Amino acid sequence: MERIAVGLLGVGTVGSGVARLLGERADLITRRSGKRVDLKRAVVRDLGKSRGVSLDGVEVSDDPRRVIDDPEISVVIETMGGTHPTLGIVLDCLAAGKHVVTANKALLAEHGREVFAQARKYGRAVAFEASVGGGIPIIQALAVGLAANQVTSLAAIVNGTCNYILTKMTQDGLPYSVALGQAQGLGFAEADPTLDVDGTDTAHKLAVLAQLAFGATVTTDQIPREGIDRLQPADITYAGELGYTVKLLALAKLAGEALELRVAPTLVKRGTPLAEVRGPYNAVRVVGDAVGDTLFYGRGAGELPTASAVVGDLIDVVVGRAALTFNALNLWADDAPPARLATANLVRSRYYLRFSIADQPGVLATLAKSLGSHGISIASVIQHDPGDDATDGHVPLVIMTHLAAEASLKSALAEIDRLDVVRRPSVCLGVED
Repeated sequence: MERIAVGLLGVGTVGSGVARLLGERADLITRRSGKRVDLKRAVVRDLGKSRGVSLDGVEVSDDPRRVIDDPEISVVIETMGGTHPTLGIVLDCLAAGKHVVTANKALLAEHGREVFAQARKYGRAVAFEASVGGGIPIIQALAVGLAANQVTSLAAIVNGTCNYILTKMTQDGLPYSVALGQAQGLGFAEADPTLDVDGTDTAHKLAVLAQLAFGATVTTDQIPREGIDRLQPADITYAGELGYTVKLLALAKLAGEALELRVAPTLVKRGTPLAEVRGPYNAVRVVGDAVGDTLFYGRGAGELPTASAVVGDLIDVVVGRAALTFNALNLWADDAPPARLATANLVRSRYYLRFSIADQPGVLATLAKSLGSHGISIASVIQHDPGDDATDGHVPLVIMTHLAAEASLKSALAEIDRLDVVRRPSVCLGVED
């Protein structure tokens, strides 16, 4: 039986899971690929660190060149993460004639065009199912299963850290800092959680999804994003009173011939599938013009769920399916035109607004007049008894709007925030029904 030698770059959480599956599921992988897949070499940063997985029979090194320069290795699995020095190592692997399987969303979001151009140059494939949604097969679904559709919209919860924190804040009323600490204690959040909680990780994944679903090549800095690190508990409470829960969503929608992209805490109607995604789970809702509304749900991170996707890609590469799909899709193409992104006047949504207003007569009418002058109509209002919430003579006022243009809303909020009776800044969150 033909033997396929594999190199593994990075033996952290995901890499350990990959090594475990390759060892424990060797017979299953052989049956499903028709070839014997052997992990020959692994590269780690710290040779003295315990990995929690057996690497017996594997040559372990801290030098990536041992994998790059090994002519027997035909497939390299990259689970190092980040873009430096990962980009250079991946490009060298491709130039050495090796296929690459990666879980690295940041690498693809920021350098997808460069990586894919190198792969095409040397006739290799890049497989990346594990880059978004952990064990959820969303890449395969968009690339193959939904290929007959024009995707019209996509809404995704793709950061388990943030979803766990928001679940704890919503269900248990925990402050953000306490919920974050719990997430870190359970291993759902890094010691430095910045890239998760500020929306960067979600934006990386949205850039990958936008390429698959819409053929749009965008980088992270082109995606408007807000994280959950500045979300106030009051807004979670008021959202609940209105029948909504707050989720960090990655959103992509067609707006005419343009594409709207954003990452932001968003009100989602209770009882809808996305609103019920709790804890560290992920979900991706895709609407296609032929298939209609679809939902993909599962564990979005973790050692074995993500390793499951990596090894699935490895089998695809070994069988030869990955190369056929790679060539047919022509992702991150060199000649692809720049993505046409929707401007604020094309983006339309319902909005949740919270103001801190002076506790005096006529203020609500003043705000309503300002919103109305910009074509924004009010759907509902929450204003509690001042005795409950008054602070230094100011009370919260919550307004839900009907559908409005983002540009008009921004103009109205800028005008309202200049009023003497309003304490800046006002809060604005989008709404997804």
